[in-house]
Amino acid sequence: MSFPVGLSRVLEPAGVLPQAAWRLDARPELGADEVRIRLERLNLDAASFRQLSGKHGGDGAAVRAEVLEIIGTRGKMHNPVTGSGGMLIGVVDEVGPESPLPVKVGDRVATLVSLTLTPLAVTDGLAGWDGRSEQVPAAGHAILFGRSVVAVLPDDLAPELALAVFDVCGAPALTDRVVRGHAASGAVSVAVLGGAGKSGSLALTAARLAGARTVGVVVSDAERDALLAAGLADHVAVADARDPLAVSSAVVAALGEPATVTVVCVDVPGCEHGAILATAAGGTVVFFSMATSFPAAALGAEGLAADVTMLIGNGYVPGHAAFALDVVRRTPAVRALFEARIAAH
Repeated sequence: MSFPVGLSRVLEPAGVLPQAAWRLDARPELGADEVRIRLERLNLDAASFRQLSGKHGGDGAAVRAEVLEIIGTRGKMHNPVTGSGGMLIGVVDEVGPESPLPVKVGDRVATLVSLTLTPLAVTDGLAGWDGRSEQVPAAGHAILFGRSVVAVLPDDLAPELALAVFDVCGAPALTDRVVRGHAASGAVSVAVLGGAGKSGSLALTAARLAGARTVGVVVSDAERDALLAAGLADHVAVADARDPLAVSSAVVAALGEPATVTVVCVDVPGCEHGAILATAAGGTVVFFSMATSFPAAALGAEGLAADVTMLIGNGYVPGHAAFALDVVRRTPAVRALFEARIAAH
């Protein structure tokens, strides 16, 4: 039985899949089931970029140097501190004869799998990047496997916008699925921690489109004002997501009760217990942040005697890319938030 998952690209340690590997072989020569992408842009995930920027005090040159070091050492963009990476856009350069991926040479595509498992080589020293934003102009190549997920870029959206949406497209699709699952039993309310961010704004919008009452929980008055102006949530509350009592009190004050579904889209550690406390018995907590401590979540729920289902948002739901693009096209306010974020960087 063939497993087109990139095992031949693992250099160390032996016997693990590419995501768990310390180092990958990023040679440009293709295996039969592989696809080579000519790089145009990397999109670092929020947790990884925040960690690197914080470590170097916002020194863009130092951030750029460390990203180059990680890629050069590991053969992929896999932040050893956060364990996360991001995604990329580029042009299909070559397709192996046994590749099942629905792309052809010349297609401009976005990868919908993490850079932590994608063989990657950079050839321009990231000279076009100032190290101060998540989106990274880049030259080089990347390799996709038969089990990778990839989407052809849409013609009606700017590449930077499409990349930003694809980067978090699992969030709205899974939120929609969870909300519709609970709706079979009655009315649904949804709290999104980090509701003003990329994944948070999409999750809020998906929840409302699915018929839920919503509250976006944000960390500052500025984010509250932006979310209120966008009109993406029924309620907006300001609370530190790391403060369990503040979060749960804010959600109950807004909704009149704990949320049926709580979605965590905050890219800082320590948000697990607040999300659990904010969720009603029998409800669901969805963790989309790579900063989540899953032991803290599991042990915290046990310690609080919380009868909640906890889901790891793994970034993949069938049809998630098309779903997220549809949300953006249908909701001008979401598109405006994404475009403002891109312009600010």
